[in-house]
Amino acid sequence: MKTTEKRARTDTAKAAVQAAQNAALPPLEPPACVSLRPGDRPFWERIITSKARDNWTDVDLVTAAQLARAQADIEALQAVVDAEGYILDGKINPAAQMLETLVKRATALTRVLQVHAIATVGRSNDTGDAARLERQARQQPDDDLIPRLRIAK
Repeated sequence: MKTTEKRARTDTAKAAVQAAQNAALPPLEPPACVSLRPGDRPFWERIITSKARDNWTDVDLVTAAQLARAQADIEALQAVVDAEGYILDGKINPAAQMLETLVKRATALTRVLQVHAIATVGRSNDTGDAARLERQARQQPDDDLIPRLRIAK
């Protein structure tokens, strides 16, 4: 017996309205049990907005935070490797080795979260279609005929 809810169709007017409303909202925040460093936030926002808002679970949000931290660390380590080089004293730079490990971790996490290119671009599944609808809604200019939820700042 299937215990999960059936996903809503993404090719309906209702889905388009939901995508527009979701696009008007600020990005989801990480769960209270997770702390992000200031340098992690730009990665967090890009990760969270790459998938339809309604498709994120609490566990996914924790994993997304891990991915954001890994991506921020990749950027920091890449700067070290750029400055020092891949080879130090005839050996592979330890920072380059850690960089490779973090890239592998980030790649695995994108697959787990389904935020890799195949899942978010194209028509591979409903999650990708919903994310595409939200991206399109974010790029649309304001139109008096299309209601958008506005959050007061």
